[in-house]
Amino acid sequence: MAQYNGRAVIPADVVVQDYFQHLTLPKFLRKVNEGQIALPLFSIEASQKSAKGVHLQDLAEYLDRRREEAQRAFRQMHS
Repeated sequence: MAQYNGRAVIPADVVVQDYFQHLTLPKFLRKVNEGQIALPLFSIEASQKSAKGVHLQDLAEYLDRRREEAQRAFRQMHS
């Protein structure tokens, strides 16, 4: 929460800038829509052109899942 000054919804372009720098915003949105990135996105309004955002809790859970996957891989390689 501190990273985003208590904001509940983080704009998709900010999420890309902070965690997916290797992707453009359109490519990130495509990967989310195709299920390649398991991160719930939602439109702020009903319009298709509306800004997309990620709820802070969903982002935190996504990062936690990725961390758990990395820890499992690390343990397998070092046991």
